[in-house]
Amino acid sequence: MSATDKPRHRTVDVDGLEIFYREAGAPDRPCVLLLHGFPSSSHLFRHVMAPLAEVSRVVAPDLPGFGFSDAPTVDEYEYRFTVLADTVEAFLEQIGVDKFFVYLHDFGAPVGYHLATRHPERVLGLVVQNGNAHEEGLGSQWDTARAFWADPSEVNRARLPQWLTFEGVRDEYVSGLPARVRELAPPESWHLDWNRISRPGNLDAQFRLFGDYATHVARFDELAEYHRAHQPPCLVLWGRHDTYFELAEIMGYTRTLDRLEVHVYDAGHMLLETHWPECAAVMRSFVRDVIAGQGIGGV
Repeated sequence: MSATDKPRHRTVDVDGLEIFYREAGAPDRPCVLLLHGFPSSSHLFRHVMAPLAEVSRVVAPDLPGFGFSDAPTVDEYEYRFTVLADTVEAFLEQIGVDKFFVYLHDFGAPVGYHLATRHPERVLGLVVQNGNAHEEGLGSQWDTARAFWADPSEVNRARLPQWLTFEGVRDEYVSGLPARVRELAPPESWHLDWNRISRPGNLDAQFRLFGDYATHVARFDELAEYHRAHQPPCLVLWGRHDTYFELAEIMGYTRTLDRLEVHVYDAGHMLLETHWPECAAVMRSFVRDVIAGQGIGGV
């Protein structure tokens, strides 16, 4: 491993917000942008960055309100996915990233898809890991959310699951996992997440993002058209025990994408916590092959 392949931990001011990020790999290589979801941070990618850095520049920011980035209150920052995408876009400009592969996980999927549909020419490929872009992915567990989005009354809010708690954060990591997999999940991950998202005022911010997820669902037809029209190479990595998004989600990609590679693992929503060696190897091969096929320099 060269010195540049080792992850570095940095911060940068983006429009008045301190954004923490991890970076590995030579800056002249094609970039892989790793976008985390709820309730995690760039910590989710700690094991895969060095392997990916062998073939790319790897960048993993903590989104506002997550990890070690600033967590402004809802009065100080508009917690919508379009605004998060604005922040990420400004972040990429500051660190000199133009074209990139984008990793789409959970809440990172709406952010990444805003970047992709705004500038399709900048996206070299998609890596989808338990991220949602099709109706098939939203099972009956989303019924109360749909009811709240349609009518955000106190009655409908009271019917929502209680996920903005320590137990709810832990469930993101272990819910649905059989014992043989559950014991692979390191508990420090959900303790770190809860410490960061429970900062003063931040649970309100997280609820705002949940409410705005309805705008992402409303874009599913637009995202399908993006796939059809631009045909980004796509790698899908999926934990089959995910209790948040249905396994059927992966079939949505087969309808619109010509270049599609799918791997399903005996894992859950936080796939990289338990199966990072397998995923790192597959991602590295995918990125290397796409770069070679497109004749991109820097590797």
